Amino acid sequence: MRAAGLLFMVCLVDLNLAQGVNQLQWLAQLRGRWRQPQALWANGQDQDCPLECDCPAKYPAAMYCHGRNLHHVPYVPSHIKYVYLQRNHITGIQDGVFDNATNLVWLVLFQNRLNSDKIGKNVFGKLRHLERLYLDHNELSRVPSNLPKSIKELRLGNNQISKIQAESFEGMTELASLQLHANVIEDVGGAFKGLKSLAVLDMRKNNLREMPKSLPESLHQLYLGSNKIESVPADFLSMHPKLQFLRLSSNMLTDEGIPSNVFNVSTLVELDLSHNKLERIPMLSRDLEYLYLEANRIKEFSLSSFCSVVDMTNFSKLRVLRLDANKISARDIPTEAVYCLRLAASINV
Repeated sequence: MRAAGLLFMVCLVDLNLAQGVNQLQWLAQLRGRWRQPQALWANGQDQDCPLECDCPAKYPAAMYCHGRNLHHVPYVPSHIKYVYLQRNHITGIQDGVFDNATNLVWLVLFQNRLNSDKIGKNVFGKLRHLERLYLDHNELSRVPSNLPKSIKELRLGNNQISKIQAESFEGMTELASLQLHANVIEDVGGAFKGLKSLAVLDMRKNNLREMPKSLPESLHQLYLGSNKIESVPADFLSMHPKLQFLRLSSNMLTDEGIPSNVFNVSTLVELDLSHNKLERIPMLSRDLEYLYLEANRIKEFSLSSFCSVVDMTNFSKLRVLRLDANKISARDIPTEAVYCLRLAASINV
């Protein structure tokens, strides 16, 4: 017995050195909760709460399990609606894990080690009230199957997803925000076609070579920076009449890949074309307010790109204009710009 006790103490010392004092403090807290009479801690902690987590009485519908070195999803009581499991070491989720917790509204699982092959096909199938699912910063190679149709915000950024299946988001008509940035996606096909509530789509830092097709008309913000896109279809913005924010920085856009009036639409508020290969300023709507063209190859300041007619009654609503790191200087801005760009608070050349 004495030898066993000594070995236990050595293990604790090794654990302390490897993971820090906080690990032992957490272990002590667990032991303290287990030793206390049930009547004492039940007032401040849910009786059904797993030992690995906190379920404070102040937030009776929440279960906090973040940063606990967990390797599995713990038991979730049926009355819980918000589960926080981020920053753990969870690699997989088996079917049935959430079958007791069908009232979940938020499920936070970012910064784990989730592997697509270790996630059951029906893990999320019974969560009919789930609105937010955060799976970013994991090791997923594909979008999980049978996602709840009730989801409004889905985060899948910073994974290893290479392809979006046509049925990945089927029936998800409530989805308003979809984050797929920092993956290795080359094509999305028509996967977004039925997302009639989608307002924000983030696909930065992927391997797209062309603009996504079959995007819903509801789209309000589209982020496509750091891809390999070479051109924009002539009817792209006319097909998306609610799109106000379009970011295409750090792509491979050239003048030949931008039709003459593709950005001359009154609905667009912000346009980011920085860090591309443009040699001239494209034609723009007078209603545009924010324009980013820095780090291109622009050789001249064409005032007609902003105002087709320059007088006291025709002027651009542009507030911010960035043209720095191009092949022009402040001397290249014509004097008439004071009328056309009278609302501009910031012009960098």
